[in-house]
Amino acid sequence: MWLQARCGLERRSVLALTVLLVAAAVFAVQHFWVGRAQQVRAPEVVRAAAPYDAGRRDPAAASTATTGPPAPGGTAGSEIVVDVSGKVRRPGIHRLPAGSRVVDALSAAGGVRPGADTDGLNRARFLVDGEQVVVGVPAPPGGTGAGVGVAPGPAGGAAPAAPVSLNTATVDQLDSLPGVGPVLAQHIVDYRVQHSGFRSVDELREVDGIGERRFADLRNLVRP
Repeated sequence: MWLQARCGLERRSVLALTVLLVAAAVFAVQHFWVGRAQQVRAPEVVRAAAPYDAGRRDPAAASTATTGPPAPGGTAGSEIVVDVSGKVRRPGIHRLPAGSRVVDALSAAGGVRPGADTDGLNRARFLVDGEQVVVGVPAPPGGTGAGVGVAPGPAGGAAPAAPVSLNTATVDQLDSLPGVGPVLAQHIVDYRVQHSGFRSVDELREVDGIGERRFADLRNLVRP
C-alpha cells in the first residue's frame, strides 16, 4: 500500500515487482550457496594386493603328459608342444607358451643331467610347435636331431642322407646343400631368427635369394 500510495503504482504492478524481487533474492541465495568453499576429501590410492611373482609359473609345472589337460588359460595358438628327449631328468612331451626358447624346454624337462654334452645346443633358439629337442645324444647322419646340432652333409654339395632341419642347421650345414652358398645359408638363418623358426618347408620361398627353381631343388632335402 505504501508503494502504491508513494509511487502511484497500480496494484498489479506492485505484485509483479514483488515477484521479481523475490525471484532475484532466491537466485542470489542459490548462487552464494553453490559457490561456497567446501572441503574436498583426498582420493584413496588403491594398491595391487597380488605380489610381483604371483603370476609366474613353476617351470616344473609347465609340462604335462600327452593325454593330460592343457595348461590353465591356454588357448589354441598360445602354446606349443615339444618333445624333449635324451639326457634330461624328465624326458617326454611338454607344453610351453608360444615364443619359448630351448632353455625353457630344458627347464620344463627338469634340466640337463650331469655330464651331458651340450656344446652344440643353442639354448637361446626359439622353439616351434611339434619339434623334438634331443640333449646329449649324437645326431644321426643328415642331422635329424634338434638338440645337439646337425651333422654336416657330404662333401662336394651332394644331397644329405636325410632332410636337413631348417630350424636347427648351422650356416655350414645349410651351405652343404646343393645350390646354397654361404650368403644364402646366412639368409636362411636370418629369416629363421626373425620369424621364430620355420613352420613349413614352403616358407623357404620367402627367403631372399630363393626362387621357384631353387626351391624345387631344395624342397625334398630339407624339413622344418
